[in-house]
Amino acid sequence: MAKKFIVVGATSGLGREMAAQLVRAGHKVGIAGRRGELLNSFVEEYKDVCAEPIEWQEMDVTSPSATTALEELIERMGGMDVLLHVAGAGFENPALEEGKERHIANVNSVGFVTIIDHAYHWFRTHGGKGHIAAVTSIAGTKGMGLAPAYSATKRLQTTYLSALAQHARMDGVRLHITDIRPGYAQTSILTPGKKYPAVLSPEKVARHAIRAIDHRRRICTIDWRFRLLVVGWSLIPRPLWERITFVK
Repeated sequence: MAKKFIVVGATSGLGREMAAQLVRAGHKVGIAGRRGELLNSFVEEYKDVCAEPIEWQEMDVTSPSATTALEELIERMGGMDVLLHVAGAGFENPALEEGKERHIANVNSVGFVTIIDHAYHWFRTHGGKGHIAAVTSIAGTKGMGLAPAYSATKRLQTTYLSALAQHARMDGVRLHITDIRPGYAQTSILTPGKKYPAVLSPEKVARHAIRAIDHRRRICTIDWRFRLLVVGWSLIPRPLWERITFVK
């Protein structure tokens, strides 16, 4: 059954690919992101694919106007069934440059909470049910020395989603939550020229993520290799983990 999806962070990478697969699947899709020209190019590219027009809204999740922009998009969509949050920032920062750490923290923490919280309130006041899905990361399961802010903010996201699921039950809101945790995906987050193990294509990540949303899965780690990896490193004692040196 076709649903109304709003994809926040659809200008490039995983967000753009997920929006594209949702459009091709016949859903009504609204897209949001910082770069309006890229959103408009997406609409032009897929305007002949979908039965209904694709709505788009320029939005910076860290801006005070972010919730107003989201409300405008929801209104033009005629409501929403699923809020898919893909917006994020991340890169390795071995030098611990303060500006980079603060940027990641602002986007992945403040921006994330702002959008997810607003979506929750919208569902609560418009029928008391809905679905919130968010792309987090396997990095949220263990602190990575090369990317401290990224690891910490992804842990915040997974914890927030877990707490929100409990809060929804306490609040009587029929809210489905899907935490999408990819491994290394071929996006701008990866350091150019560096070799990563088992790199996932955006198409594969999007396909698995949308299937998880369709099946209302609570947590989806992509793919099986990274599920095994997460289980393995969860067994490593903290003192030993903190002595592991990752190859730069």
